[in-house]
Amino acid sequence: MSLLVPSLNVCPGSRCGLFWVLVVLLLGSSTRVAFSDSKYLVGLGTYDITGPAADVNMMGYAMMEQTTSGVHFRLRARSFIVAEPGKNRVLFVNLDACMASQIVTIKVLERLKARYGDLYTEKNVAISGIHTHAGPAGYLQYVVYTVTSLGFVRQSFDALVDGIEQSVIQAHDNLRPGSINVNAGEVMDAGINRSPSAYLNNPSEERSKYKYDVDKEMTLIKFVDDEWGPIGSFNWFATHGTSMTNTNSLISGDNKGAAARFMEDWFEQNNSASSESVESAGEGIPRRVSSIIPDVQSHHREHELLELAASFGSTPGKPATKTLSVAGRVRSALRKADKPGFVSAFCQSNCGDVSPNVLGAFCTDTGLPCDFNHSTCDGKNELCVARGPGYPIPPAEEITIFNDNMDQELLILSKEMTRQGNAFWKLVRNMLKSPTKEQVACQQPKPVLLDTGEMTLPYQWAPSILPIQILRVGQLVILSVPGEFTTMAGRRLRDAVKQVLTGGKNEKLHVVIAGLTNTYSQYITTFEEYEIQRYEGASTLYGPHTLSAYIQEFKKLAGALIRDQPVEPGPQPPDMLSKQISMLTPVFMDTTPLGTHFGDCSTDVPKNATYKRGDMVSVVFLSACPRNDLMTEGTFAVVEILQGMDTWVPAYDDDDFCLRFIWSRPAKLSARSHATIEWRIPQSATPGVYRIRHFGAAKALFGSVRHFTGSSSAFVVA
Repeated sequence: MSLLVPSLNVCPGSRCGLFWVLVVLLLGSSTRVAFSDSKYLVGLGTYDITGPAADVNMMGYAMMEQTTSGVHFRLRARSFIVAEPGKNRVLFVNLDACMASQIVTIKVLERLKARYGDLYTEKNVAISGIHTHAGPAGYLQYVVYTVTSLGFVRQSFDALVDGIEQSVIQAHDNLRPGSINVNAGEVMDAGINRSPSAYLNNPSEERSKYKYDVDKEMTLIKFVDDEWGPIGSFNWFATHGTSMTNTNSLISGDNKGAAARFMEDWFEQNNSASSESVESAGEGIPRRVSSIIPDVQSHHREHELLELAASFGSTPGKPATKTLSVAGRVRSALRKADKPGFVSAFCQSNCGDVSPNVLGAFCTDTGLPCDFNHSTCDGKNELCVARGPGYPIPPAEEITIFNDNMDQELLILSKEMTRQGNAFWKLVRNMLKSPTKEQVACQQPKPVLLDTGEMTLPYQWAPSILPIQILRVGQLVILSVPGEFTTMAGRRLRDAVKQVLTGGKNEKLHVVIAGLTNTYSQYITTFEEYEIQRYEGASTLYGPHTLSAYIQEFKKLAGALIRDQPVEPGPQPPDMLSKQISMLTPVFMDTTPLGTHFGDCSTDVPKNATYKRGDMVSVVFLSACPRNDLMTEGTFAVVEILQGMDTWVPAYDDDDFCLRFIWSRPAKLSARSHATIEWRIPQSATPGVYRIRHFGAAKALFGSVRHFTGSSSAFVVA
């Protein structure tokens, strides 16, 4: 339990309404604080946390066959610090990761202590995950969360710890006098309740207080530098990170990570164009590359461009340095040397029963809606699949309302699973640890699959010590919770804390839940929802009274906060890093066919190729395992545009939605592999001569790693 009691002033703003477009509106309409009256320091930072893009199980769906094989777009840690000079400060880190991890939090705090002393501790640091289900797994320390990843994955862990530390260093170094604004507005059509029958079991008088069965409000905090103006925004909104399917194998930040990318790009591309109104953001998704690439070839006729492109064949693979990969990043060209870039984070809230697949769940065999009470189709939950707003292209998401994000469900046996072949799981359970009568009674009406709370071999299976935390920044109150609260559970917690903080008075206070923060312990439902034993209730680890325990302890924290009283930290969670077991097969070596080189283009663009906006360009390179080098703050793929007669300039990289880096090998343990790079030419692409380039790193038999690069032949975009 930790507590920080800063009194940092925040000016409220008016309500307005609609995901990242709403954020732009909230930024534009929030009440401003006079720059000259700043009483505190603000600083923001961001850093690459993209983990291993090959062979590693993805965190979230708990499907062993879903392993990483490329990059949709990169993952980042985003941090903000608000400080009163010489007094209190708050550090909040938002991760493009499925959830926070206790061991990651422990090690980050150790590094911050070594660097800054007692400036950043468990009392004022919150590390939160957005709940994407498309990031590498293996970074949590408890057994039950590392089963499908074949144990601990050190690369996943290191990428997070290193990236968080670097983002905090940036934020700390960027601390400057500034102001803060807070605003709120409704976001419609971004989430539905995936367990409506459980929600309906809540008291009718309680449900009648709310218009919707999910929270629609987004709360946003904007940071304004006294000299530079707006430098970032963080917002909290509840919806699951399950827009990407469980058949996806490309690393991705899913919906919240995408929104953050779009927001940052929009700001970078528009902050200097004072004539453009905020409302123009509604015209479409912002371009990743805009005026930074001059249209120097627009005067050329198409045949002249073809003639120019014909002079650039594919370049054979050759040695390179990692610096080239970093230099190839497009976003670095957007940065101004005299100021940091705009940082935008879309943080998670009480998303427990909220699905982004807003069209609902349907049976794949009949096309009819799934059973309302059990989300099954003829008794089978596998056939019940939810549909997102992109349905039917791309295909409907794998998730069912019961099975929306199979978050490591080796813990609890729900009623639906009980009705289907429980004999096998009971046998497995009894071989490991048969639950006691007390445990069975405690968890009723939930049938216990594994008694993880009492299983300690080879080390603890589930957390027994959980951190809770309240951070207050003026009128914004952040409740850091280590799990997924359902909609109504979150409402009850917020109301209870607000009642204590305001004394029942109608005081303007923004209370937000930061879900999946500092560690992870699955779901938290209301007592009534737990009785129904839908997915969330069946995944509430600590029994039917879990929410009551949280409310009790948070009310204690809130009381201590308003009285400005210190709080005992309580028992410390274990550090089990040295005990971790990993069974992931290492990369032994990489090879290419005789007479070829890493980086050679094995499938090139057609000769004299001309493409139009909307076309797909695909090339294949002889490659090596991406685990050899994560290309942190770099890129595996880049689209380059020709400037003049011989200068290639980065236009798109593997942090762009239009460009995908897809890695594959012919057999599971093969030392040979390929990198397919696909570029869907955006409507905003500048006509000209382009080529596609690949960066990689190959491992020799005795462990040395050599970087390489190669490019396709040039082609024309007309």
